[in-house]
Amino acid sequence: MSDTAHSSAAASQRDYSVADFDFELPPELIAQTPAAERSASRLLDGRGSPPVDRIFRELPQLLNPGDLLVFNNTKVIKARLYGQKASGGAVEALVERVLPAAAGGLSDEVWAHMRASKSPKPGARVSFADGAFEAEVLGRCGPDNGLFHLRLSGDAFELLERHGHVPLPPYIEHADSEDDVRRYQTVFAKEPGAVAAPTAALHFDEGVLAALAARGVATAHVTLHVGAGTFQPVRVDKISEHKMHSEWFEVSPATVDAIAACKARGGKVVAVGTTTLRALESAALGGSLQAGARETDIFITPGFQFRVVDRLITNFHLPKSTLMMLVSAFAGYEPIMALYRHAIAQGYRFFSYGDAMLLERRAG
Repeated sequence: MSDTAHSSAAASQRDYSVADFDFELPPELIAQTPAAERSASRLLDGRGSPPVDRIFRELPQLLNPGDLLVFNNTKVIKARLYGQKASGGAVEALVERVLPAAAGGLSDEVWAHMRASKSPKPGARVSFADGAFEAEVLGRCGPDNGLFHLRLSGDAFELLERHGHVPLPPYIEHADSEDDVRRYQTVFAKEPGAVAAPTAALHFDEGVLAALAARGVATAHVTLHVGAGTFQPVRVDKISEHKMHSEWFEVSPATVDAIAACKARGGKVVAVGTTTLRALESAALGGSLQAGARETDIFITPGFQFRVVDRLITNFHLPKSTLMMLVSAFAGYEPIMALYRHAIAQGYRFFSYGDAMLLERRAG
């Protein structure tokens, strides 16, 4: 069941256009590689005015005993594949989703984006990884039939791990390397299925996690398998007309209980990343936080009523992106634009391998 709630909310104080979320970003601020150490990245503390420039490993000092950090424990799969059609034409595939296995069967069916000079037809076979395995095209699927339904000649997770490439975002210009295998993955990744990393969580290392525990900050997890749609541009002028991609998520009863306990003791619920926030707020669209697994295409824009998350740790996002709209809804449009101007002036590093910011939910 989809959480398609009209979460852009009629309560918005104005009708925003995509252009409202644009800004000039010097290309040299787009991080091509991660910081030397995960927690050595910078952290812009945007909870008050003026903002404070910090280092990420200072985070435990900024939280209070009794607060709750909620992480997305999804694991990035090596979702990018290179191959060729029977005609010899080159094909690039990006697996969007591995479909659940039938009882007792293999997880051998996927939905994928495919790039080729001519799209393969249903029934066609595509050879990947220099002939290491094949895929049969079963048809088109997904939103607007924009994806291809493929059956692989083996277990999808095993084949991708052995032959796939790290699905680095389009703004990272180098080919994936062994360092990317390690660094484009959180230290607590557990549930395979994402084709993009929950990047705010990339800054956490064992030292920061230990310091948080010593500080008395509790932790919990959700799972949201980030899709390639997170990089899709908004192609309409009025944001109210944009249709979000759908992603699978799960919130466990233990996490629901941890959040209730945090609220009861007066602590703050801190979402690590926009994917965690989307999962939690999707699970609370009915009014109270509900455990379970389902699809969400929630679109959070200014005017949205947040029910769960008090603070947000997030990276710096692309101009005119749905994530710019989300953080503007959370912390306020003008404060976010001011924080981005500060970040650019101070040379913060942007996007997946870039720096982070700590935001407080706007009152009201």
